[in-house]
Amino acid sequence: MPSVCFYLHAHQPLRLKNYSFFDIGKHSLYFDDERNRSYLERIVKKSYLPTNQLLLDLIEKTNGRFKFSLSLTGVLLEQLERFFPEVIESFQALIKTGCVDILAETYYHSLASLYSKIEFQEQVKLHNKKIKELFDFSPKIFRNTELVFSNELAELVGKMGYKAILSEGIEKILGWRSPNFVYQAKNNPEVKLLLRNYRLSDDISFRFSSHGWQEWPLTAEKFALWINQINGNGEIVNLFMDYETFGEHQWQETGIFDFLKELPWRILSHPDNNFKTVSEVVQLYEAKDSLDFPFLVTWADTERDLSAWQGNKMQQVALEKTYALLPFVKQTEDDSLLDQWRKLQTSDHFYYMCTKWFSDGDVHKYFSPYESPYEAFIIFMNVLNDFKIRLS
Repeated sequence: MPSVCFYLHAHQPLRLKNYSFFDIGKHSLYFDDERNRSYLERIVKKSYLPTNQLLLDLIEKTNGRFKFSLSLTGVLLEQLERFFPEVIESFQALIKTGCVDILAETYYHSLASLYSKIEFQEQVKLHNKKIKELFDFSPKIFRNTELVFSNELAELVGKMGYKAILSEGIEKILGWRSPNFVYQAKNNPEVKLLLRNYRLSDDISFRFSSHGWQEWPLTAEKFALWINQINGNGEIVNLFMDYETFGEHQWQETGIFDFLKELPWRILSHPDNNFKTVSEVVQLYEAKDSLDFPFLVTWADTERDLSAWQGNKMQQVALEKTYALLPFVKQTEDDSLLDQWRKLQTSDHFYYMCTKWFSDGDVHKYFSPYESPYEAFIIFMNVLNDFKIRLS
């Protein structure tokens, strides 16, 4: 019997102003409030509010048989509190049903786990504090930024007290195994691993509106049949995707909301199927095997590695120079400077610098507010140089 674990991740970065060389030393207004509010307003109207209402209706109409998990970055929550508090209220209504749990992550959606364990842990603590403050919830399961994961991270997260972590279910790690079971980390058996079924997840998040896809149009009936075929060949189906899949990446006109509205009913019509939150999956199912993650894995692009953020010299320089400021920022004991520096760590800034314009090029283009990755790098480095002046 497969338990469907439906998990959505919501995040919106703070995009930078068009900060030129001539602005360095003149002002420290780095973030484009007008553009950020405009982007967020569109996503709130097209995605967050209608999706939250639809999910709440599904929970109520199925008498709690439909359940899901979510994670919300700190930088998104800050913007929602400031501009659209009604969205916070809609998330709170979902949590109060008892059918939704929240995962822990880094507050700033950063890559800090790759550069500083202490900084990483501090950002996770800040995120926990914000989740407790807004939702009276204490996460027990962890998801790293962009599902970045390795053996080393499993050891660190286990020491921080988390019972499980999400990762990508790719063949170069799984080998002959299926992603449709719970596993455990090789170097820390106390940490369970929930692996994303990337094929089924991407059928919804990426291929749903693709007329060139041989399975188009994707109906709820067809997708539920694929889920049913896992009966006897798996215990869970982890469908992990961006919250913005619904209404933003896949527009309402594609039929995505109709699909989501019908899908739980189709899945639950089979007597052996159910929905479980991430926390429930971890409690219910034992690990079937240990998995070795000797190298870093993410859920990004076809390579499922770090090349979307570290793949070229611009990205490498920007990241190295950003994290090189850590001791100097901490020495200032200035909370405002620390917060600004951490917002410069948001992984999106480095993603915009990606030059992989081939199989996934359109994806990178879609998410970027810049004309080119080179413009993204120049603006970011101008901001970073001004920030360094302020530190000195």
